[in-house]
Amino acid sequence: MPIPTGTEQRLLRAQASLTGRDLRLLGWLYDHGVLTTDQINTALFGSLTFCQRRLLKLLALGVVARFRPQRWEGGSYPYHYLLDQLGTEIVAAQRREPLPRRDQARQRRQHLTSRANLPHLLATNQFFVDLAGHERTHPGSRLIQWRSASALQERGAFFRTGDDPSLMLLTSLPRPDAHGVWAEHDRQVPFLLEMDLGTESLTVLANKIINYVRLAEMTRWRWPVLFWLPSTRRELNLHHLLTDTDVPDLVATAAGDHTTATGQSPAENVWWLHGHHGPRLRLSELPYDDDTTAPVNAS
Repeated sequence: MPIPTGTEQRLLRAQASLTGRDLRLLGWLYDHGVLTTDQINTALFGSLTFCQRRLLKLLALGVVARFRPQRWEGGSYPYHYLLDQLGTEIVAAQRREPLPRRDQARQRRQHLTSRANLPHLLATNQFFVDLAGHERTHPGSRLIQWRSASALQERGAFFRTGDDPSLMLLTSLPRPDAHGVWAEHDRQVPFLLEMDLGTESLTVLANKIINYVRLAEMTRWRWPVLFWLPSTRRELNLHHLLTDTDVPDLVATAAGDHTTATGQSPAENVWWLHGHHGPRLRLSELPYDDDTTAPVNAS
């Protein structure tokens, strides 16, 4: 029987100390880069003291690392966690992917700590963190899938068997910030997410929606496109701008100030489906067309 290498021994020792919750966290960090202490607590723990103790354990094991960005007005932000090299190797081994380069975690840390759009990444991750937190406290709900923007950037990422083949050639396709599948009881809803921080004009958002309409016309699936906006005022203005645009059962919006004021998560009654004149809908109530909830680029 072959003797495990030094790398394999380190992996085995660390894996023996990891729980299922730990492994879920490591997988998220592998796919989505960085999460703050509060985000990890919301998604997986519900007790900040216990969360911090477990994160210190993971730091001691060498599977995660952390950094603390400085505030321009003084002071610092909460700790931001990301994978260390051993954590990267564990996730790659579990997924049967090639062993990562020895400096992969270091290079990724340098990229994330200097990333100009880190607030946007954290906001996108927060959306899914809140869904995971809802799952943790509401039996019957589940975040089935959470895919990052990078998984949707390659040409052909949206193509599935039966779609218009010319879809593979288009260069003006949408670039969503994430894709997910959310389930409540016996209903699963796949969706695409656009995280808006109010830095782009509404015209830019409307043009994105036109591209999503074009995408829906070329595929055999039509998933709701969720626009998470900072305010109800911006949300209302976007719907007014779309008045003469045909986006049947495609675009749904929610506003951060509304969800904060009502104490609701993205899973709850916060979604304004364009063209729908009733009350706001739950995420699980949004309409979609698809014969499967398998991810895009799957046959």
